[in-house]
Amino acid sequence: MRKEVFIHMNRIDERFESLKKEGRKALITFLTVGDPDLDVSAEAIRTMDAEGVDLIELGVPFSDPAADGPTIQAADERAIAGGTDIHKVFGLVEEIRSDIKAPMVFLLYYNVMLQYGLEEFFRKCAETGVDGLIIPDLPYEESDEIAEYVDKYNVYQIFLVSPASKGRIEKIASHAKGFLYCVSSMGVTGEKSEFRTNFEKFFAEIKKYSSVPACVGFGISSGEQVRELSSYCDGAIVGSAVVKAIATGDTAQERIANLKAKLADLKSGIA
Repeated sequence: MRKEVFIHMNRIDERFESLKKEGRKALITFLTVGDPDLDVSAEAIRTMDAEGVDLIELGVPFSDPAADGPTIQAADERAIAGGTDIHKVFGLVEEIRSDIKAPMVFLLYYNVMLQYGLEEFFRKCAETGVDGLIIPDLPYEESDEIAEYVDKYNVYQIFLVSPASKGRIEKIASHAKGFLYCVSSMGVTGEKSEFRTNFEKFFAEIKKYSSVPACVGFGISSGEQVRELSSYCDGAIVGSAVVKAIATGDTAQERIANLKAKLADLKSGIA
C-alpha cells in the first residue's frame, strides 16, 4: 500500500522567510552523493546542517554531467564506480531527513527522472523530503513537461538564469519558485579566480521581475568571494570547492575536518 504524501509549506520558502527576518544572506552548499561513499555523504550533510548551511544541494551522480567542471565530473565518476544511483540517493535522504533542518534539493539530469518515471519520481521526492530540483538540461521553456507534478507534490523546479539569458530573464524570473539559481558566468562549474560579469546590471534585471530570492553560483570558492558576490543578491552557492574538501583526505574523519574548515571559510563571507 502506498504511503499518503502530506504536502506542507515548502522548506525552501520557510528558510528564506527566516533569512529575510534575520537580514542575512543564504549560504548554499553542494556535494556529490556517494563520493567517496554514502556514509561520508550522510556525515557531510549532517555537518553542513550543524554548521549552519541554509540549503543543501545533493548532486545525483550522472555519467555525462554536461554543466559540471572537472572536480564534480570526477566526483560523479567515483560515486558511480562505488555503486551510487538514484535509488540509493533516495534511501540516504529518507534515512537522514528527520535529522536535517535545512531544505535539501537535488541537482540532477532529466534522463534520471525519465528513467525513474516522472510522477513516481516526484512522489518519492515528496515522501522522502526533497524540496526542489535543479535540472540543468531542462530549461524554463521545457518546464511544462513537469509543471503538473511540481504543483501536485510541492517539489519546486529551481530555474537557472545566466548573463546570456538576456531576453529570457523576464519570463524565467517571473515564474520562478523557491529561489533563482543565477549563474555567475558562462561555461561549466569550477573554482574561478575572477568574474567578468557586470553583476549590478545582471541582478537589477532579475530583481525587476522576480518575487523569489536570487542566489549566485558557479565558481565561488572562498569566504571573500561569497562576501563579494552575495552583496548583489540574496545568497551564494558553492559546489566544486566543497566537493574538493570532502574528496581530500585518507579517512572519513580527515574529509569531514576538511569540510568543516571550508565551511568556516565560506561562512566568514556571509553577512
